Amino acid sequence: MLQEEIAGIAAEIENIKPKDAESAEKFRQNYLSKKGIIPALFDRFKDVQPEDRKEIGRLLNILKQRAEAIWKEAKELSENQVAQGEAIDFSAPGIPFPSGNRHPLSIVADEIREVFNRLGFTVAEGPEIEDDWHNFSALNFPEEHPARDMQDTFFIDQAPEMALRTHTSSVQIRMMERNKPPFRMIMPGRVYRNEAVSARAHCFFHQVEALYIDENVSFADLKQTLLHFAREMFGTETKIRLRPSYFPFTEPSAEMDISCTVCSGKGCNICKYSGWVEILGCGMVHPNVLKNCNIDPEKFTGFALGMGIERIAILKYQVKDLRFFSQNDLRFLKQFSIGK
Repeated sequence: MLQEEIAGIAAEIENIKPKDAESAEKFRQNYLSKKGIIPALFDRFKDVQPEDRKEIGRLLNILKQRAEAIWKEAKELSENQVAQGEAIDFSAPGIPFPSGNRHPLSIVADEIREVFNRLGFTVAEGPEIEDDWHNFSALNFPEEHPARDMQDTFFIDQAPEMALRTHTSSVQIRMMERNKPPFRMIMPGRVYRNEAVSARAHCFFHQVEALYIDENVSFADLKQTLLHFAREMFGTETKIRLRPSYFPFTEPSAEMDISCTVCSGKGCNICKYSGWVEILGCGMVHPNVLKNCNIDPEKFTGFALGMGIERIAILKYQVKDLRFFSQNDLRFLKQFSIGK
């Protein structure tokens, strides 16, 4: 019976797996050529009873389509083998894709964030385009302060009162306006300065600032936090020193140095043979800043600190040119594994 023959041939071709051009051509000749088995079945279709023609015709078409699919798949496989010059072993393991590399600034930023998270600091973020109030005025910058000059700041032509933020201190103002003390926060982000690009400076870079506001916060709290941070980032033998400085938004203000991580404080070209390397600025939040954010300076005090992530990365990885961090050179980036 024709229907049974069709079923038998359908089962037969499923067990045939042509693996090269020769076997694929042999399959075509046996089953699909003019003198092949399947065309012969179609020739016998004219003798089928009228009531069986619909079902037999459907089975014949399915058989032919399946045979053509097997032949085309085998043909493509053989063509690929020829193109590659060798047989394909589908049981062989695949070629792994190379894993990516984390950017060194991302690695360092995460390490800084983890240190402060363990101290109870949360992360806060803000806009990179800021108004004068949040970027300057609320931070106690006088009208004539040089940081307001075009030489330091990228102002927006269409909106003169707006500028690309020059520090993430603007986020501190936004957080103090929206929250009531006590709070501990860090503010990581990109900032912009109108400076010439060189091995030691860039028109954009990354900062992390920290802010702690509460009752009875003292400079001793700031110093202990700085010492803890330095030893977490650079090792337990790291020493720190604080030098008096000036920032409009803190009083008193200081800059912090750490013992050189390259020469262990003995003196080298990295620390200019002083044994110390500056890494951040800090101080007690100025009472005027607290007042601008509607926080009572008679009740609350606090400290703030800020550092450049590039500066920390340069010390950790001894990178000599700041521009490497923004050039997307894979030769440089591949030095930092994804697991770091």
